Amino acid sequence: QLQLVESGGGLVQPGGSLRLSCAGSGVTLDYYAIGWFRQAPGKEREGISCISSTGGSTNYADSVKGRFTISRDNAKNTVYLQMNSLKPEDTAIYYCAAYWGIVAGLGVGEYDYWGQGTQVTVSS
Repeated sequence: QLQLVESGGGLVQPGGSLRLSCAGSGVTLDYYAIGWFRQAPGKEREGISCISSTGGSTNYADSVKGRFTISRDNAKNTVYLQMNSLKPEDTAIYYCAAYWGIVAGLGVGEYDYWGQGTQVTVSS
């Protein structure tokens, strides 16, 4: 059974950076597309980035395009989300999720496995 654990969240000032990690255990992530999602208080969970199982294809929501970068290291069974130029509106719980397949999109319903999330707070 695949388990996902997010880490790297925290409190950062506007304009700052964080790198989130999504570590897989129990099963190799080699055959899974991975997505990053976030959910702010009172809002629906939204997809912000995804990466194919090989890392050759990535996609971003308009809200983070040009600021966030998704990458993966299959040797470490880990997917990363580098977040730069953070804004207060990026404050949310960030989740990673896995889809058994080569490519997935940004839809919540596409993913089979979810982590517990990590809090990101952008505030001065």
